[in-house]
Amino acid sequence: MDTSPANSVNPGRQGQKPRISVAWSEFTITWIIRLCGWSAIFFVLAIFFFIFREAAPALFGGLDMTEFFTSPNWRPSSDVEPQYGIFALLVGSLLLTAIAMLVAMPLGLGAAVFISEFCGGKTKEVLKILVELLAAIPSVVWGFIGLMMLGPLITSWTSASVGVNLLNGGIIVALISLPLVVSIGEDALKAVPDSYREAAISLGASRWEVVYRVLFPAAKNGLLAALLLGVGRAIGETMAVLMCTGHAINIPKSLYDPMRTLTATIAAELGETVHGDLHYQALFAIGVVLFAITFVINLIADIIVKGIRNDKTA
Repeated sequence: MDTSPANSVNPGRQGQKPRISVAWSEFTITWIIRLCGWSAIFFVLAIFFFIFREAAPALFGGLDMTEFFTSPNWRPSSDVEPQYGIFALLVGSLLLTAIAMLVAMPLGLGAAVFISEFCGGKTKEVLKILVELLAAIPSVVWGFIGLMMLGPLITSWTSASVGVNLLNGGIIVALISLPLVVSIGEDALKAVPDSYREAAISLGASRWEVVYRVLFPAAKNGLLAALLLGVGRAIGETMAVLMCTGHAINIPKSLYDPMRTLTATIAAELGETVHGDLHYQALFAIGVVLFAITFVINLIADIIVKGIRNDKTA
């Protein structure tokens, strides 16, 4: 038998990878994960830098900031006296978001509770699939629905003279935000341990009492996140709002008045401006305002969630 070292096999080393290769692989994977984590911060900063760079000439000298935030007159193309006031646009955006969330909150939370607690089996799976399909509908299709179906219904059922108005836009944006609220709300409710439900039922609580006395307090953080993400989705909606609100620059005094939002103004006018002129810069300044609103919403959410956590640990 040939027992030379060249032909012998060391069973202790058989199948083992070199330690240098394993260490290099772990190092590479670690840094890839770190880059993925930091990439979100980088992209947000890059977007803000781009928007702020284009808006800077208007924000620092090009526009009268008092007029910009307090005037309801937005007439950037006027040959006599161009005016750059976004107050009416800002009020329109906030009112539209408020109406959308007033509709989406009860519907979304109710649907989340029903899917999570009151149905099971195939019915639950079908409803979850339908909610996901609802989220996949493009916003321009929602715009068609609001323009061609909801608008005539509003004029026939109410005293509105036109069907494209604040109410139409609010309902359509609520339907657009609804799948997000339902999906995240259902996940938050399912994350509550079953022991909470079992303890409440053992004490004689009804199913509804389990929901509003046990599940809602236990899932506060997730439900709040669902609602605030719905707010962010509503305030950032563009195409459906452009088609369903009448696109009129005025402060709405009723639900049936046409109006315009900040996002719709950017979408409608940016393609018609001259690169680098004041109108172009003012639209990017509106983008900075939207960025600031989103930041404030997220900051408020973070403060509220931290307050809830501190109350639980106190």
